[in-house]
Amino acid sequence: MGLPGLTGVDHIGFTVPDLEEARAFLVDVLGCEYLYSLGPFVHEDSDWMAEHLGVHPRAVMRRNSFFRCGGQAIFEVFSYEAPDQNPVPPRNSDVGGHHVALYVDDLDAAVAHLRDSGVRVLGEPTASKGAHEGQRWVYFLAPWGMQFELVSYPEGKAFFRNPEAFA
Repeated sequence: MGLPGLTGVDHIGFTVPDLEEARAFLVDVLGCEYLYSLGPFVHEDSDWMAEHLGVHPRAVMRRNSFFRCGGQAIFEVFSYEAPDQNPVPPRNSDVGGHHVALYVDDLDAAVAHLRDSGVRVLGEPTASKGAHEGQRWVYFLAPWGMQFELVSYPEGKAFFRNPEAFA
């Protein structure tokens, strides 16, 4: 039995060191749509930030901005100041490591766009095997070091054609 009433992902939140830099990257390079911003949020006389967000009680959320990506996914992007803030983004191999995967119809055109925009692309696109055969992917880094991935499988993946083969 899963989570009652679950219907999907509402948004993905992440923290950046410079919200204006993030906005430029998300809008100008990735093509996201800026929606709105909120904040600041400060709770100087209580432990609200620790109790509700799991951050240092004196953390200040300067602002958080919302972006729509590809007409569906919403990114909630935070700008925090906190006494115990770690400025180093986690790697995929670190506990809490993560990446955001974006689907594109034409992987080669998308990679060329990223490189033309000065984005660091990690290696060359890789063709998947096994259940993901038919997919190609590549990682790239946001200006603040966060990992993103481009994926493309315009003809579908092997798993979707024959799920029994991968059970």
